[in-house]
Amino acid sequence: MTPEQEFNRLRWRCRRGMRELDTLLMTFAERRYAVAGTAGQAAFRRLLSLPDPEIVALLDGRLRSDDADLAAVVAQVLGERLSGGDHGRC
Repeated sequence: MTPEQEFNRLRWRCRRGMRELDTLLMTFAERRYAVAGTAGQAAFRRLLSLPDPEIVALLDGRLRSDDADLAAVVAQVLGERLSGGDHGRC
């Protein structure tokens, strides 16, 4: 699989069926994933492997991860929202 195909698959995995969640995950994928480094990219893929309620709980602060890399990615996803990355796009 080419890097472009892998990224397209990742973008597809960002689509969760909840607009707000889709927007947060897609914004991170498009803006930060390529520069996240190996550990950050792996942590983002782990985040995407979680059930939607767990992702939402991590993003809204009801759940904290013991995985430092995953916690860092969650903070970066939220940071994109706070820095104006969330413009209602999916």
